[in-house]
Amino acid sequence: MNIIVWIILGAIAGWIASIIMKANSSQGTVADIILGIVGAIVGGWVMSLFGQAGVTGFNLYSIMVAILGAVVVIWLGRLLQSR
Repeated sequence: MNIIVWIILGAIAGWIASIIMKANSSQGTVADIILGIVGAIVGGWVMSLFGQAGVTGFNLYSIMVAILGAVVVIWLGRLLQSR
């Protein structure tokens, strides 16, 4: 995937994950994009642990994987920040 698709996928996934985790008001658009891209990487790694494919392109499955990863990243960030 090219960089533009990663940015769009990251923006969508990061925004949805921030709404799910109720962090939408505390971060901006750039943070959503970065969170979504990192989430796609983390989500792909988590899915590989289960023997499934990670991010495969710009499709619904890849967005769901990226959202899953972004939720994990937000959760870990909160866990580390509270200590």
